Amino acid sequence: MGTMFPENGGYVVWVSSALGPFWGFQQGWMKWLSGVIDNALYPIPAVAAGGAARSISVLALTAALTYLNYRGLTIVGGVAVFLGVFSILPFAVMGLLSIPRLEPSRWLAAPPDLRSGVDWNLYLNTLFWNLNYWDSISTLAGRCRNQADPPRALFFALILVVLAYFFPLLAGTGAVPLDRELWTDGYFSEAAAALSNMGMFVAEMSSDSFQLLGMAERGMLPEFFARRSPYGAPLVGILFSASGVALLSWLSFQEIIAAENFLYCFGMIMEFVAFVKLRVEQPAASRPYKVPLGTTGCVLMLLPPTVLIFMVVSLAAVFFGFLLHPFLKLAERRRWATFSSSSDLPALDGAPPREHDDIANDDEEALVMAH
Repeated sequence: MGTMFPENGGYVVWVSSALGPFWGFQQGWMKWLSGVIDNALYPIPAVAAGGAARSISVLALTAALTYLNYRGLTIVGGVAVFLGVFSILPFAVMGLLSIPRLEPSRWLAAPPDLRSGVDWNLYLNTLFWNLNYWDSISTLAGRCRNQADPPRALFFALILVVLAYFFPLLAGTGAVPLDRELWTDGYFSEAAAALSNMGMFVAEMSSDSFQLLGMAERGMLPEFFARRSPYGAPLVGILFSASGVALLSWLSFQEIIAAENFLYCFGMIMEFVAFVKLRVEQPAASRPYKVPLGTTGCVLMLLPPTVLIFMVVSLAAVFFGFLLHPFLKLAERRRWATFSSSSDLPALDGAPPREHDDIANDDEEALVMAH
C-alpha cells in the first residue's frame, strides 16, 4: 500500500482512503503514540545510573539523538547503518567462534523450570515488540525516488533480521552449558545493544515525525506541523516526539512494552481492513508492488494475526482518539488553527488532483468577478 500512496502520511493515508478521515486520524493518533512510547524505551538501557543522574542522562541522550534527526534523513540514515553493522558484528563473531563447540542436542533440551520460571506475559509482549514496526517505513514513502525500493529493502531486511535472531540463538544455546545460572552478559554484547538502541531511536523518531508532517499536509493536523528544519526534517514533529519521549522515560521496560503493543495492535487491525477494502474497491489502482494473492487468500493470511491482536487492544487510548479527531475538526471550523489543503496531493476518494493551471485560472476568474 505504500507504493499505492507514495507520500509521508503512510498508513494514515491508507486508512483514510479506505475508511474515511475519522478512522485515518485514529490510525495516526494510535501509531504515533505507540511510536513515542516505543522510543522512550531506547535511551534507558544505555544509562546505568539511577535516581536524578539517570533522569539527566536520559534527557541528555534524548537531546543528542533528537539533534541527529533535526539534521535530516541523510545523517539519520548514515548513523543508523553504522550502528546497525556495529550491533550485528559481535553476534556474527560469536557465531563463528561457537562452531567447534556446538552440541545440537542442547537445542531441544528444555530447562527444568520452564513452566514456573518463565513470565509468559512479558515473554510474549517482548517477542511481539521485537518483530513489529515493519510498517514504519511507509511514513517516509514521500522521500523515495523509486517506489520499487521499499519492498525490496523490506525483503532483504526481513532476511537479515531472521538471521540476526536465529544464528546467535543457535550458537548460544548449542555452545553454552545448559545451566543458566552460569550465564553472564558479555560487555561487547551490552555495548552493541546500547548502540543498537540509539540507531532504532533515530529511525523511529524519523518515522514518527514524518507521519505528523504527512498528516499536516493532508489537513488532518494544524499547518504548523508541516514546518521543516533547514535540513528538510519535520521540525515540529521532532519536537513533539522528543517531548513525549522525555515525559515517558520514567516508565519501566515492562510498562513501555505493554503500552506500545496495545496501541500498535489496534492500528494494525485498521491497516488489515484498509488493505482488503482497497483491494476490493480499487482493483485497478496503480500498485508498483502487489501481494500475489487473491482477496480470499489475503483474508486467510490476515486471520491469525487479527485473532492475536484483538486480545491485546488498549480501548482507553482508542476512546481518547475518538474524542481528539472531532476536536481538531472543530478547531478547523472555528479557525483556532490553520490546516493545510494542498492541491498537489491526490484526493483520498480517488479523484485526480487539480492542476496548477486550473487553480490559477480559478484565481484569475475570482479576481475579475471581484472587480
